[in-house]
Amino acid sequence: MGVPAGFSYERRADGSVIIWHHGRRAAVLRGARAQQLLAELEHGDEQAVMARWTGDYRRGNERVARNHPRNGGR
Repeated sequence: MGVPAGFSYERRADGSVIIWHHGRRAAVLRGARAQQLLAELEHGDEQAVMARWTGDYRRGNERVARNHPRNGGR
């Protein structure tokens, strides 16, 4: 599994937080969710935290899930 990279974030004056991925907006968080993200960023790997919040990360089980009978695999 690779290390997530290319994420950055911007705190806005209105309290919202924008997460950018390779220069493109990936998520906008407001209110309590924005505050929760900022708290997590203080205590963890910023790249991994932002990848998790945007859903842009791999778990390593995509091939296994694709082949499962429930998902149409054989």
